[in-house]
Amino acid sequence: MSDPNNLIITPKQNKYRTLFKRVAITSIAVSTLVFGTVSADSKIQKVYHVYIDGERIGTVDNRNLVEDVIDSKIDAIKEKYDGLTLSAAGVSIIEEQTFRPSVSNSSTVKTLESELGIVAKATAITVDGEPIAYLKSKEEAEAAIKQLKLNYVKPEDLQALEAKAKIDTPPAPLAVGQSRILDVAIAENVSLEDSQISPDKVTSPEDTVTLFLKGTLEEKKYKVKEGDVLGSIAEAHDLRQAELLKLNPGVTEETVLQIDQELNVTAYKPLLTVVVKMEQSKKETIAYETQVVDNANMFKGDRKVTQEGQNGEKVVHYETELKNGQTSSTKKIEEKITKEPVTYIVQRGTKVVPSRGTGQLSWPTNGGYISSHVGYRWGRLHKGIDIARPSNYTIKAADNGTVVEAGYDGSFGNKIVINHNNGMRTLYAHLSSINVRVGQTVSQGQQIGVMGSTGHSTGTHLHFELYINGNLVNPLDHL
Repeated sequence: MSDPNNLIITPKQNKYRTLFKRVAITSIAVSTLVFGTVSADSKIQKVYHVYIDGERIGTVDNRNLVEDVIDSKIDAIKEKYDGLTLSAAGVSIIEEQTFRPSVSNSSTVKTLESELGIVAKATAITVDGEPIAYLKSKEEAEAAIKQLKLNYVKPEDLQALEAKAKIDTPPAPLAVGQSRILDVAIAENVSLEDSQISPDKVTSPEDTVTLFLKGTLEEKKYKVKEGDVLGSIAEAHDLRQAELLKLNPGVTEETVLQIDQELNVTAYKPLLTVVVKMEQSKKETIAYETQVVDNANMFKGDRKVTQEGQNGEKVVHYETELKNGQTSSTKKIEEKITKEPVTYIVQRGTKVVPSRGTGQLSWPTNGGYISSHVGYRWGRLHKGIDIARPSNYTIKAADNGTVVEAGYDGSFGNKIVINHNNGMRTLYAHLSSINVRVGQTVSQGQQIGVMGSTGHSTGTHLHFELYINGNLVNPLDHL
């Protein structure tokens, strides 16, 4: 017997001048010599042992039988997988010369027809060593990766970035308000490798991009059953309720689910992460600061602006990183102040005079609620606010000042008027009793009377008015 390691490669001539190339079937020629008495009529004959993936499936006396099965298998699917280079998977033939041939043409062909697989030549996109997609060619694989990047950057930006990579010169400085892409890359370790795979697993660049973005090409739907709620459906599909709502626009927490209503339950998990680095130059406002200077020569409550504030401006150079369109980090590269801010300076009086108000009115009762506001009622103007149901009936001065009226006044009943000597006057009416006299200096919060229902009053309450420089104003704007 000859050396079995002596492999003779005998590829079949192409039967079809198409894209469907046949694999070269390995043949090993083996001569078998039988020592002893041999009949004169005996002849050495060739047989062919057929293997699939190293496993012998039978022997034939004509290798064309094997090649015809391969051709038939490929011809049956070539239109469906137009453009793919198809071949038989793992078929090898060992040729043997023998005096006593033993062949099984029929059974070998039958086994070959049932077990033979057809594969397509493809380019695998691998992530960290694991193939995640197969495309017809390296060019289509590169096109899919580029299309993925274009989901997050404009074509002109990617084109400019590719052009810049070919030029070994530093870019021009950014103008204010301008931005540009520094880099677009895939975070994972991606490589392209030649591969053979079942033709139905070869995807188009478009489907491959969908797979990259969503992690799946098959979106699952769920039909609502009786008793289902959003929370239980989400939990059953390893989702958070917020994720389930995001997958189903138009569905909210208040939505009443209907029996047999279909919901998307596929949680998208991108297979690749596109990292975009960009820089931008922005003009930003520097808010001015406020400085308050106490002035002992000014009355408490008085304020005087001595310097108007002005905002400043600065130009800031940022570098930002985005992952799949979401900002992951931003850092400040450079900052240049183009206009200094001007501090707002105001002098605040601290001088306290017992008869002069602070300008900040306190609530004149112990709690209570407003039973009537300033405005027209019953055909005439109600000039103040009415406060009723306090925790007790004590009436207090809203601020420091001098009592200028204290007595009974027609429809007001018992009334007190305080001049706060800063342009403000307050009026207190319908008191049951008065505890101060005209000319008396009172301090903020001091008791001046007791709430009552004197004069034209429908119940116990305080009628309270405020005047500033002689003009009636709403007390609620200053209390």
